Order: sequence, then structure tokens, then C-alpha cells
Amino acid sequence: MQLAAHELYDLHDLTASCANSITSMGHFLQQAQEPALRSLIEQHLPFHVADYNKKVSLLQQNGMQIPFSASPLRATLADPTALPVPPAPAVTPRTDAQLLDDREICLSYLLTLKRAGREYAWAAMEMANAEIRTFLEQAFMLSSHQAYDVWQYMVQHGWYPVHPADQAGQELIAGAYNPVPATGGLRQGATGAPGAGMGEPVMGTGQTLM
Repeated sequence: MQLAAHELYDLHDLTASCANSITSMGHFLQQAQEPALRSLIEQHLPFHVADYNKKVSLLQQNGMQIPFSASPLRATLADPTALPVPPAPAVTPRTDAQLLDDREICLSYLLTLKRAGREYAWAAMEMANAEIRTFLEQAFMLSSHQAYDVWQYMVQHGWYPVHPADQAGQELIAGAYNPVPATGGLRQGATGAPGAGMGEPVMGTGQTLM
């Protein structure tokens, strides 16, 4: 597979980021105190290894087929808009920490996943090769799903503040919009799909419907 120049450098940065994540996760496993947190990181780690190996295969052009898919999205909170426990005391960053506590591990890991997800989404939009584009889309989903795991774990411990939106504010913002009527004023194509027949590209033909 011939890489475009920008694909090569994007993959380089993403591979370095993945290597850093794996190393950090190894440290987290050594320092985490709560078994549930260690178990969560252990579940996540094989996906990061597969992600990293897939990138190395693309860079080295070795033709290896590395199976890769995103981990499932798991919702564990009964109410994702409310803390199930009292909020934890405020964080005071430590400048002399020798070891991280579980809260610090979670915060570091969550921010790592969020940053990686944004990088994957941005890079995917620039990929010329469809296979690499699809792979990075899957990698974004991996970051999103695992960040959700960590966020829920933090909420369950009172480490991440969350509360429902103010009703007055929600009504104010919702009142700024009206839905498009069912017909939408759009021309209906032969299939009845909204917007069909309005000059959209026909996939794989390089032509447009007029």
C-alpha cells in the first residue's frame, strides 16, 4: 500500500501517541490500588496493542493482517446526569508525587483517551486511503468507548462533577429552534429519500444526479 506523504506523518504521530499510551497503561497497572480499576485497564490494554501493531504494519508495509475493532460501548450508570455518591474533595495537584493514586490515574487516562480520540477523528478526515480512513474511524470509536468507561468509573466515585441541565436554560435554548416539516420542502427522488435527485454524487461513478 503506497502512503501519501501526509498519511505517513499522521501515522507517525499517531503511532508515537499509541506507544506512549501503552507505556502509561503499564505504569497505571502497577500503581492502581482498586481491583476494579486494574481490571478495567487490563480489559482495555489488548485493544491498544492491536491498534499499535496495526499502525506499525501500515508504516512498515509488511502486509500483516492485524485484526482490529473498537471495544463495545457499555452504559453502567443508572442516571448519567447525576452523581450516585457525594462529590469527592477538591483536587490539589501534587508537584512531588512519586506514585499516582487511583483518582490521578483515572484523570490521566481519561485525558489521554480524549486527546487520542480527537487526533484520530482529525486525521481520519485527511486520509486518502479508504482502508486507513476506516481504521482510524474505528480507532476513534475505541477511544470514545474507553473514555466513556473511565468517565463512568470516575462518576461512580464522585471524581467527575456532573449535574442535569437547568430546565429554564434548556427551554430557552430549545425554543430557538423549530423542526423541519416532514416534507421539508425537499424534492423527493425515485427512492423517496429526502434530497435524492438534487445533484448529489453517485458513489463510484464520479457523476451527479441532476
